[in-house]
Amino acid sequence: MLRWLIGGGREPQGLAEKSSVQTIGEEQIQNPYTELLVLKGHQDIVRFLVQIDDCRFASAGDDGIIFLWNAQTGEKLHELHGHTHKITAVAPFSSSDVTEEKTDLIITASADRTVIVWDCTSGRQVQKVSCFHSTVKCLTVLQRLNVWLSGGSDLCVWNRKLDLLCKTSHLTDAGISALVELPKNCVAAAVGKELIIFRLSATNNGSEGWNIIEVKRLVDHQDNISSLVSVNDLTFVTGSHIGELIVWDALDWTKQASECNFWDSSVHPDVQPEIKLSQSPHETSVQHLTSDNECVFAAVGKGIYVYNLQMKRVIACQRTAHDSSVLHIEKLSNRQLISCSEDGSVRIWELREKQQLPAEPVPTGFFNMWGFGRANKQANQAAKKMQENTPVYFLELVGDLIGHSSAVQMFLYFGELGLATCSADHLIILWKDGERESSLRSLTLFKKLAQNGDLQLRL
Repeated sequence: MLRWLIGGGREPQGLAEKSSVQTIGEEQIQNPYTELLVLKGHQDIVRFLVQIDDCRFASAGDDGIIFLWNAQTGEKLHELHGHTHKITAVAPFSSSDVTEEKTDLIITASADRTVIVWDCTSGRQVQKVSCFHSTVKCLTVLQRLNVWLSGGSDLCVWNRKLDLLCKTSHLTDAGISALVELPKNCVAAAVGKELIIFRLSATNNGSEGWNIIEVKRLVDHQDNISSLVSVNDLTFVTGSHIGELIVWDALDWTKQASECNFWDSSVHPDVQPEIKLSQSPHETSVQHLTSDNECVFAAVGKGIYVYNLQMKRVIACQRTAHDSSVLHIEKLSNRQLISCSEDGSVRIWELREKQQLPAEPVPTGFFNMWGFGRANKQANQAAKKMQENTPVYFLELVGDLIGHSSAVQMFLYFGELGLATCSADHLIILWKDGERESSLRSLTLFKKLAQNGDLQLRL
């Protein structure tokens, strides 16, 4: 039970409406987040949270303001003003110049067609660029090359001082919606339905100049690409608005596998079924992807899907994980997932292996009648052996965090410091481990009492 909740919470879905979403009672034994801190300051939707270091993060959204926060205490460290329209992208960028001390920077892009670099320690504006012809929709930092990329109607390469090193010609009015770094100085850019592979190469004249070359266009998606994620140096994955998921080779950019039937129960008979007459594009859109080296975790419509890269199939899912679209999902170091949704909820899931019952033998009378008994017996034994060797998983709801009154856009996980969430209700919430916070308060009180007792003894 939370010790303090925001007034309002989620609005009821309606008494007449029945939901197939899992519910969990007040006794959430595996949910440690029993305390919360509410951080106020934003005047509009908070869309972005970016981690700066182990205990600091930045928030930004439609009010054009960036706030820097302490994740432990909830203290507001800096309030950054410089943009006149909503923030469209944020990226952290730690300076690695050997001649200077390490500096924690963040880069912000805005609908005002500017990009600003900020110093996170001082809160000051380091540099500002206003030469863009369209809104920058995504930012990617290539730490190894000490450059960063901005994607809009063009793809631009910058150094950390905001000097433009090179850029592509005008790509499209729709622009680049997402970028992901690939090996061998390459990047993949999502431009509508296309995935464009670019390669960065240094000039040979000894200067800091770079060239950016388009090397390949991949046109396998049938709809606009909505999400990109890098799995490792060998693999990356893309998702589209109509529920396509494609696994790519990160070295030669060939398609390794694909999944286009997330919503079809017949394709995934071992996961929880849900009967629906039709599926709208909104319900099948891949909103977010995350990965470990073993699986890709996809937020598809209202559901969560676990796609095993080695098996090349979905091994577990919750088709209605939330009442509305899932906007963000992350895999924790254990077997847990966290998801957030337009319905204002944040949920904790655990990937568990299902205990399988022995396979029932198929009656052979009919097949023996037609002379197929032996062949069917062999096929049945092969199917039984495959079933026994293939583990089946499911997602169990172990925690439900109710605090926001509107869509939760994303979150950051800070380990023992807790969880930070941002929402369309203009708020940021720090969710804390209640037992840990109680122990810290007890320890602080004990130290104060010990100090006071020592002082009295001296007197």
